[in-house]
Amino acid sequence: MGEPTLARALVLEAPRQLRLRSMPLPEIGEDDGLLRIEACGLCGTDHEQYTGALPSGFAFVPGHESVGTIEAVGRRAAERWGVHPGDRVAVEVFQSCRECAACRSGAYRRCERHGLRDMYGFIPVETAPGLWGGYATHQYLAPDTLVLPVPPGLDPVVATLFNPLGAGIRWAVTVAGTSHGDVVAVLGPGVRGLSACAAAKEAGASFVMVTGVSPHDDERLRLAGDFGADLAVDVASSDPVAALREATGGGADVVVDVTARAPAALGQAVALARAGGTIVLAGTRASAETPGFWPDLVVYKELRILGALGVDAPAYRAALDLLGTGRYPFAELPRRCAPLEETEALVLSMAGESSSPPPVHGVVVP
Repeated sequence: MGEPTLARALVLEAPRQLRLRSMPLPEIGEDDGLLRIEACGLCGTDHEQYTGALPSGFAFVPGHESVGTIEAVGRRAAERWGVHPGDRVAVEVFQSCRECAACRSGAYRRCERHGLRDMYGFIPVETAPGLWGGYATHQYLAPDTLVLPVPPGLDPVVATLFNPLGAGIRWAVTVAGTSHGDVVAVLGPGVRGLSACAAAKEAGASFVMVTGVSPHDDERLRLAGDFGADLAVDVASSDPVAALREATGGGADVVVDVTARAPAALGQAVALARAGGTIVLAGTRASAETPGFWPDLVVYKELRILGALGVDAPAYRAALDLLGTGRYPFAELPRRCAPLEETEALVLSMAGESSSPPPVHGVVVP
């Protein structure tokens, strides 16, 4: 039998309309490549795209946490990426022209040619060859793609955590400037929050606290100790500021807010931070409301408040290296893997619209 000429892909044609299609595999030239997808991780963006909370106005193949093996690659692309057919790689969501001022400075998320306009997992299916996302058997690798080698022996499902763990490293350490001896508070115990705990501990934090809200976060708070947290606080029943003060005698040098749709988190972050501390806002509110936020405290405490959007290749490489060590039990995270035919049910679960509770880690395995 010859090689397959068609890929199978899920196309989000409109909110809540995820359709399985067969699509032609593209011809690969000197500068591009083709990935056979082994696993694609899910995050909040996936269910926001599905429900329409993050509107697109066009049909597309979702999925931006892809891991797979290089099935075909052009000569110049192979040299540029340092890969050969059969190599297992992770795909960076952003593309980089490598030439503009933003790319040359390392801030390729703001690439003048690409940026947010053509992130993997959010490109119109009408843009040839259409296979721009991870909900598929194959993903097209355009010339400006960035790929990251996966450590030998690392399971591809676990390797999809390169994205949330990379986020934890960039948000909780790089952007925050976390250093040895710091007290760190992480707001939100999802997979990115747990990753932020591990990243802070790896950076030498002396104490890490993570917060969540019962009953939704009960399982995640129980897991937090395995990922570097010294204290897990349910804000539904305890005051996190008092809990941190009792445990450490003061406030946090660094507060990392990775919560989603939690308007009160900003006020908690400002209250938790010590004078001169740093707050990194990486979660999104989807609301202009900020109950409990007292702006004067930002002045009195002389706080730094930094926004963080996305991750970058150095953080992803560090994440894959850390996953490869097995120092934290990422492989044992409660997860649910779904083939393409069952992906819609998994996305609904992640959105909280299912009778089954959402897994900590959801993965599509085409």
